[in-house]
Amino acid sequence: MNGRVIAGRYELATILGQGGMGQVWTAYDQRLDRRVAVKLLRPDRVAGPSGSVAADDLRRRFVRECRVTAQVDHPGLVTVHDAGSDGEDLYLVMQYVEGADLADHLAEHDPYPWPWAVAIAAQLCAVLSAVHAVPIVHRDLKPRNAMVKPDGTLTVLDLGIASVMDTDTTRLTHTGSPIGSPAYMAPEQAMGGAVGPYTDLYALGVLLHELLSGNVPFAGSTALGVLHRHLYEPPLPVRHLRPEVPEALEALVLRLLSKDPQHRPASAQEVYECLRPLLPSGGSPAGPLDPTRPFLRPQAPWPDRAAVPASSPVPAQQVPSPPHEPPARPNVAQAVDDVKRLLGEGRITQAVDILGGILPAAAAEHGEHSPVVRILRKQYAATLMDDGQYRRALPELRRLADDRTAEAGPADSQTLQFRYDAAQCLEQLGEAAAALAEYRAVLPYYENAYAHSEGPGRAFDIRHRIGHLLLGVGDHAAGRAQLQALLYDTERAYGPHHPLPTELRRQLTHHQDVRGSV
Repeated sequence: MNGRVIAGRYELATILGQGGMGQVWTAYDQRLDRRVAVKLLRPDRVAGPSGSVAADDLRRRFVRECRVTAQVDHPGLVTVHDAGSDGEDLYLVMQYVEGADLADHLAEHDPYPWPWAVAIAAQLCAVLSAVHAVPIVHRDLKPRNAMVKPDGTLTVLDLGIASVMDTDTTRLTHTGSPIGSPAYMAPEQAMGGAVGPYTDLYALGVLLHELLSGNVPFAGSTALGVLHRHLYEPPLPVRHLRPEVPEALEALVLRLLSKDPQHRPASAQEVYECLRPLLPSGGSPAGPLDPTRPFLRPQAPWPDRAAVPASSPVPAQQVPSPPHEPPARPNVAQAVDDVKRLLGEGRITQAVDILGGILPAAAAEHGEHSPVVRILRKQYAATLMDDGQYRRALPELRRLADDRTAEAGPADSQTLQFRYDAAQCLEQLGEAAAALAEYRAVLPYYENAYAHSEGPGRAFDIRHRIGHLLLGVGDHAAGRAQLQALLYDTERAYGPHHPLPTELRRQLTHHQDVRGSV
């Protein structure tokens, strides 16, 4: 494959790594004459026996997740240059990062200085704070997915890729196993439950434990055995292995490794604030790839050189401001046509901007509760969700739900759809308790609709989501009971060979295997 050109532009050069899902190559961008990294994924290998439908769905998810990932602007996150499909492969083109991955960095420095571990964790917290605000959950944070650059700064890789491989309610892997690396997998992720920012914080705790002690807290000869230990065994405090580690740092690692997500720190920001007093405040970097360097000499050039006096800057030419003109009145009809065209072309982010800009003008022209504004707001919320902007979509959906409830009542199908979409936003934002409450509130209406021959699909979907959320918040018994009852009902409604009961049996078998592993 050496010499293959992807998308008529990226010439593959040297393979960096490969696994079951695909390969990573160094490549040359022929158009801009620069080195890049190209990740190739094969949908048919990831989707398993479910066929072309699952592969096509994975392609759509891949492009969407790459688009969402590209919205995150943070110096600690690898830059996404391009994404798409080429023949049988999906491709992701990224910034090529010089340096050593964190696993190699750890192997080359034994024992790893604890101030270095603190500096690594602090940089990871800065990245996680940015991505969790989108919201994105990394799902596969581990040393191989972080690069230490020569100037000591950290770059996180593979953001969003694990999310592509893991749908909300159905695994796209034929094994039915959770996505991620067992050694760094949170208990709720190991059980196939809903994930959130708290899941990445657990992985950060595993990584920090490994940097401080030289080993992950839970190891084993099989993946199921490792997952079982994550669920049921307490971690060994790191000061038992390295007494020089500060007590506050040991306590933070133990909090991050709490089995119950609610007992972990509330956010990456909180973790950073705990680490801040332990960061170095003086001294000189030890040399290249010293992760404390960004804190010792923030924003300093590398390698350090004596400052060269610069010539006096030339004052910018003063440009007179143009005369003030009243803004042109927005054309709502034209904006609607533009949005339809953009959505048809897959330019969702641009459509979001137009919809967000036209809504106030449409409300002023037609009235806040007019049909025109309601249609625009509905399209705006749906487009925000499609663009992965759940935080912005949520208040729009709540407003739509309140207006529709006042007009048509709580059992109206459109009211319920708005509330269901709002629950999905809460779930994606990692607000598991609020999402559970919303799903439980709308479920009786959908079950009643089923009794009136409207079909069981939505009710089953909500019950499936409730089961995943219960597993996600650590209530394993209730989550398993929910999925077991759902399996019984779906087998009665669809038969035992339908994809949903088949998937439920896989999940329940996986749960039993993890619980029973030794």
